[in-house]
Amino acid sequence: MISAYIDRYEGSLAVLLLGDDMKKVNFPREYLPAEAGEGDYIKIDIALDEEANEKAAQEALELLRE
Repeated sequence: MISAYIDRYEGSLAVLLLGDDMKKVNFPREYLPAEAGEGDYIKIDIALDEEANEKAAQEALELLRE
């Protein structure tokens, strides 16, 4: 889980400061909670999508067999 601070909004982007070292990233505003505003902290959870990876690998193998 990553803690992020919403520094500001720039049009359709939110400028987030991530983690303890406050790395700056631009993030699409549409993916943030509607009630989140400048100065709020949010939590971001990033995980591998094993199911999607397996499906993509299977599709690639099927294409190679054709």
